[in-house]
Amino acid sequence: MTHENELTHEVDLCRGDQLNPDALGWSRRPLHRANLDGHFGTNKRWDYWAVLAGDLVVSAVYADIDHFGLADVWWADLLSGATGGNGLLTMDRGDVVLPDRPGTSPLRVDRDGFALDIVDDPDGTRLQASWTEHDGRPGALDVRVALPAGHESLNVVIPWSKERFNFTSKHQARPATGELTVGEERRAIGGSSDAWGVLDVGRGRWPEEITWNWGGGGGRCGDHVVGLQFGAKWTEGSGYTENGLIVDGRLIKIGRECEWSYDWDAPMRPWRVVDPGGQLDVTLEPRYDKHTQLPGRDKGSETHQVFGTWSGRLRTDDGLELELADIQGFAEEARQEW
Repeated sequence: MTHENELTHEVDLCRGDQLNPDALGWSRRPLHRANLDGHFGTNKRWDYWAVLAGDLVVSAVYADIDHFGLADVWWADLLSGATGGNGLLTMDRGDVVLPDRPGTSPLRVDRDGFALDIVDDPDGTRLQASWTEHDGRPGALDVRVALPAGHESLNVVIPWSKERFNFTSKHQARPATGELTVGEERRAIGGSSDAWGVLDVGRGRWPEEITWNWGGGGGRCGDHVVGLQFGAKWTEGSGYTENGLIVDGRLIKIGRECEWSYDWDAPMRPWRVVDPGGQLDVTLEPRYDKHTQLPGRDKGSETHQVFGTWSGRLRTDDGLELELADIQGFAEEARQEW
């Protein structure tokens, strides 16, 4: 349930060099055109994909951070702790280009032995990549993430000011199938067991330092398919949230800030997310912590992103109550210095 303004028509994110007041709101599918002109150094554009496939997690990033472009693939075996992947960091802005309207043109890069190809069509998205692991083995990814008819996403603009704002499009619980190959080992994704695609689209102008929480996941609960989507810290005080539930493809928007409980210094302890309005109370039991640190002007950037399974309960706006168990998912805190 939400008090926030729901958008139903396409709209430009910016008016001139500032946030377009008509762009404020949320929607059930991507409607914003991110016409981010000027203000070099503050614009951030990315598509982040993750595929949750039981003991296997795979992610692909394609990002333009103004000062540089980034594309990479990462994978982790949650059972053994083995990880791999590779990527590309380029100062040539022409190497990594994202469209103003997400999903309207292919995202491609092929340079220095690394290739990533992300192509959308009306029925979903195909992720293909090839690279060389750090131990010399070849790596390849070929995954199809379906977009079932009528499947909704959470799209919202978070305004910090007229000059600083971000449009995000969050997709959860999209069925995925394909395979990851590393050396002679081939890992199936989906098919005999469920795998779920996650998409985080970002288009905005960011402050130099910010901290955020993000969590989500997908799975089955009886006859229902459930997606979880929630965030915190970066949305506080903006009047909008990125909190919601997706049940059988239908978005239930939550307009309240959720309460997060976890230990930054002990990220493998449980992470709990609670809606004070009573629509959500879930706990993630982590299996793996993807801990990253990058240098910066001052403090640098640091992230704990943990993968595991959610359990708990949720309630839809029409009163359906579900008890969740073994929902594949993740949670994170990112302390970012751009």
